[in-house]
This record gives sequence, C-alpha cells and structure tokens, in this order.
Amino acid sequence: MTHRGSAAVAAASFLLLTGAGVAAAPAALASTPGGTYASDRNSDFNGDGYDDVLTGAPGGTEGGHKGAGYVTVQYGAANGMGTATSTPKARTAVFGQATSGVPGTAEPGDGFGTAVATGDLDADGYDDAIIAAPGEDVGSLADAGRVTVLYGSKEGLRATRSVTLEAAVPKADAGFGLAVAAARLTGAAPGDVLAVADREGADLFTYGAGTLKGTSRLDTTGASGGVAIQPASLTTGNYDGDGYADLIVSGHSLEEDGTGRSAVYTGGADGLAYTHDLGGGPATASGDINDDGYDDLVYGRPDRPDDHHEPLTGGVVGVYFGSEEGVRGVDEYGTVDQVWTQASDGVPGTGELGDGFGADVSLADIDGDGYDDLAVGAPGEDIGTVADAGAVWLLRGSATGLTAAGTKSFDQNSAGVPGTAERADRWGGQVRLADTDDDGRSELLAAAPGENTSDGVVWVLPAATTGTVADGSWSYGGGSLGAPGTDARFGAAIDE
Repeated sequence: MTHRGSAAVAAASFLLLTGAGVAAAPAALASTPGGTYASDRNSDFNGDGYDDVLTGAPGGTEGGHKGAGYVTVQYGAANGMGTATSTPKARTAVFGQATSGVPGTAEPGDGFGTAVATGDLDADGYDDAIIAAPGEDVGSLADAGRVTVLYGSKEGLRATRSVTLEAAVPKADAGFGLAVAAARLTGAAPGDVLAVADREGADLFTYGAGTLKGTSRLDTTGASGGVAIQPASLTTGNYDGDGYADLIVSGHSLEEDGTGRSAVYTGGADGLAYTHDLGGGPATASGDINDDGYDDLVYGRPDRPDDHHEPLTGGVVGVYFGSEEGVRGVDEYGTVDQVWTQASDGVPGTGELGDGFGADVSLADIDGDGYDDLAVGAPGEDIGTVADAGAVWLLRGSATGLTAAGTKSFDQNSAGVPGTAERADRWGGQVRLADTDDDGRSELLAAAPGENTSDGVVWVLPAATTGTVADGSWSYGGGSLGAPGTDARFGAAIDE
C-alpha cells in the first residue's frame, strides 16, 4: 500500500459569502467545543443538554421552487422531541434559502439539505448547523456546490449571522458539500474545524477574527502517491485518545474497481496529518463500542465482498477498533477487526444482492450500559415479496466489540411500527441514534426517503433498558413540521 504524505494538506484560499455581519461571541458564553469524541457530538443548538435533530429534505419545495430543498430542526426536551402537530406542540423550525436572513437564493435542483452536520465552530458553547447544497450553481458553473452555516444560540438556530461557503476555485459538477463534518481536529483554532468534501477531496474551514476562513485542502485523489479515493462520507472520532478528534474521509477507490476505501487524518495540536489508508465503504460512523476510552470506526459497504473476498452478500459492515495507535486493524495490512453481514451467526435475515445492508450506519448507546450500539440500515431489503421496502438492524456493543447477542431487526411490518412495508419505500435509507430526552439511552430514527412516492417519512423507535423497542414508535414527515412535504425526500440526510 502506498501512503499519502502529510504534504497532501496544502494551503489554500477560500471564498466566504456572508448573509449578515458576524458578531463576536459573548465572553460569558465562550467555552471549549465538545467535538473530540464521537459521543460529544450532541447537536445541541440551544445549549440545554438535549440532543436536537437536524434533518434534510433536499427535494423539498422552498420559495415555490421544487427541489430547492430545506432542513428542519427538532429541539430535544425532557419528554424528547416532537413535531409542530404534536400534543403538546414541540419546538421545531424550518430553514431554507428563501428564509429571511439565510444567504443565497432558492432555485430548483439546489438540493439544500443533501448533507448536514453540526459542530461548535465559533466556540460560543452552542452547536451550529452545517447544511450542504452540492447541486447549487455558482455563476455559470452547474452543480459546483455551496455550504451554509446557521449559528446556534440560547434561543436555538438563527438565520442571523448565517454564512455560505464556496470553494476557492469553484468547478462545475464538483459537488462541493457532498459530505460535511465538524470536530475539534486541532488546538490551533478556537472552535471545531469544518470539513467539506467534494469529488476530489475535502476543504477545511476554521473560525477566527469573527468569521469562517478556509485554511487547507485534503487531497484524496492520490496526488501525493496515495490510493486515490473519491469521497462519499466524512466522520470524526478520537481514535487514539490524544484529546483531538481525527477525520476519516471515506468513499470509493479510483484504482480498485470502486472498492470501499478510507483515508485517516490524525488530529493534533497543530492540525491534521495524513497517516494511512484502510479498507472501508461509503457509509461511516464513530463511537466507543467496547468502552475502552477510544472511539471505534464502523463502515458500511452495501453489496460489496468482505475482506476475505467472498461473493457478494447483500452488504457488509466492518469495525476497526481504536487504540493508542488509532484505527489500524488487526495487522500491518489493515485487516478489519470485525466483519458483519446477514450471514453472521445470530444476525436475523438472509443476505441477498441488492439489500444494501450497511447503506447507512449510526453508533450510540441504546440501553445505557456504557457500550455504544450500532444501527444498520438496509434500504434495499425485500420484506416478503415487497421489493426494496427496507429494514434496520441493531447490533449490541460489549467489552469485546459488537456482538450478535440481543440483535434485533425492524421493518414497517414489525408489530408496533406504524405503516406498512411498500415497494421502494427504502426504510432505513438513513439511520440515526439520538438521545433527545437525555436519559442516557438513544432512540432510533429510521428514515424512508422513498415513502409516499418520495415525500419521505422518519420513524422514531423508543429506547428502553432492553434497547430499541417498537412499542410507542411514531412517524412524521415534512408536513408535520410546517414544511411542504410533497416529493421532499424528507429524511434523505439526518445529522450524525
């Protein structure tokens, strides 16, 4: 394996477009951002200690323009999150490029909300929302892409001070913003560092002097001798326990017939440094599965052979354990520590080509035992004779890593889950585990962007001491939050 040297982190300049003047954070609210470990990423926009949920609807109608896209926010509370039509009514909000104060113009095909993330970029103690529109045209450059940041506050997210970011040299079809992430990657910046991926790498932005500035470029195309990767996702975690988050850029190898591949960039006091590549997949999540103080990396590789080159199995999930040396696998070849498929002992179901097992993954503690558990989406899973209805699995964390003991699977035909499995719903296209009531147990959010002919719906399955349960589950769409629901693909992105 050839490696990409640290020289791949090259200095660059970037363009920042502001929607309003940027005010300095009040000194009384200044705090250290909490984005070191994956468990610190609590998406808390108003600083009340409850997880808030940021959901993208990239196909949504905004300002009268179909496909312009929007995002919704649901604020956590002692009784969890709800909708604008809940009883009692929950606190929610909707933002798009037609929202007063949000920079840019809503246009058909922008896809605002295609990717979303959170992080405390300005170090004021409130998480900020990062919203990507990779289909945004920049001048005459089609689909060059832009990213918008909405800053958090005591009142929650606000359009005031919001900014939009472009690449230094926008390119047509670059898809700037196809994936976004933020974490405390370096001690050289006061807040979390924002990473924005396009089809050739990722740009880094840091906050300083009252504004966000582009600072460096991560090249994943092999320009420095490494394996060329076309990015598809970003995740962060403190894999080596050094007090700084690390960044994983995952996607498809451009040299190995599209095989999943990940580039590992280690955070430190002075910034990021490329260290090595790993086998991987386009979906990633981070968390401490075995409760050893190091974050672990999980990847999903739908409908790809596992690392033993077995036939296509309907999807593979792999686990790399963190350690003092970070995520490296069991040997010098970077062999994955654990591999899971539907053929693994104790995992319900039968793997079939097209299932998409691992199309999305999420890690958090679902039962309060201290071990992070794994949600796995398989949106192409057939339920009986119903094609591509979709399903979700929950694998449990333990001192030895993921275990099949207590594994559960759910679909829309499961007892207690609202709705009925229908063709092309793609239930589980997005999954997220979130503790919106701060009880130490994360609920499961399972999205079906194809539900109701691409309107999109999200299901909430409660957390109990036994883990995820169907009893008490409920569902909602964009219309439940006061947004246009038709063809919105609501739930196509949910912040991890």
